[in-house]
Amino acid sequence: MFSALILTLNEERNLPACLASLAGCNDIVVLDSGSVDRTAEIARLAGARVVTHRFTNFADQRNYAHEHILFKNDWVFHLDADEQMTVDLLRECSSLSAQNAGGIDGFFVAPRMIYHGRWIPHCTDFPAYQARFGHVRRFRFIQAGHGQREDPSLCLGTLNANYLHNISSHTDTELAEKHRHYAKQEAIAFINRPKVPKHLLFRLCSFNKLVRRRALKELSLRLPARGALRFLYQYLWRCGFLDGRAGLSYCVLLSRYENWIASEIRNQLLVLKTP
Repeated sequence: MFSALILTLNEERNLPACLASLAGCNDIVVLDSGSVDRTAEIARLAGARVVTHRFTNFADQRNYAHEHILFKNDWVFHLDADEQMTVDLLRECSSLSAQNAGGIDGFFVAPRMIYHGRWIPHCTDFPAYQARFGHVRRFRFIQAGHGQREDPSLCLGTLNANYLHNISSHTDTELAEKHRHYAKQEAIAFINRPKVPKHLLFRLCSFNKLVRRRALKELSLRLPARGALRFLYQYLWRCGFLDGRAGLSYCVLLSRYENWIASEIRNQLLVLKTP
């Protein structure tokens, strides 16, 4: 068996479905950042353990779990409250944890993004892999922008099954507030980014899809009219139009998000230049 870790902050609306998707998992831990709603109560009623820790960033929060929480199993799957396991993924993780996956520190998993009740694979670049299943003692994260990535020194495999991410689980107003906050974090991370040994052009031509994807994101942060370019890229080049009305709505959302990042980068650079 494997353990599951769920990060929460006032997630009473989304948590029940996330917990239900983990039926059969013998160790569910909810790492809460100080919720003032019924999040902790819902978790405990479902049989999960609740641990509270002040949130600084996603990487620190997940690493705190690996370093300070006594999980019942050697392997742990990381979820957010607006995400859900699938039957196939539960089965695959259980099988790998039983084998102990010798020599592997963790695994990439591709989420299926659900927007307004529909899977939108084209405009979310499916499969866009995330490192989510890791060995408790060996796996660690680093912070990247508003989210986290795997420590580059780790040896990682790739899972076949997917988890679900409901990106419309919040209201449009709540989503806009989150994106404005994320935009500021992305801008700060871009300005303070460390130098990468390989030139951007080489990374864009890499055989590794994940390297190409991250290089493309870095390139996009340097381009003018980024909001419009992101819309054209996702809706036309990536065939987001095949995802129907939900795809169009999501591409508009991405365009707005890119404009906010561009605005934040300009603001941050002005602050740096101000004597």
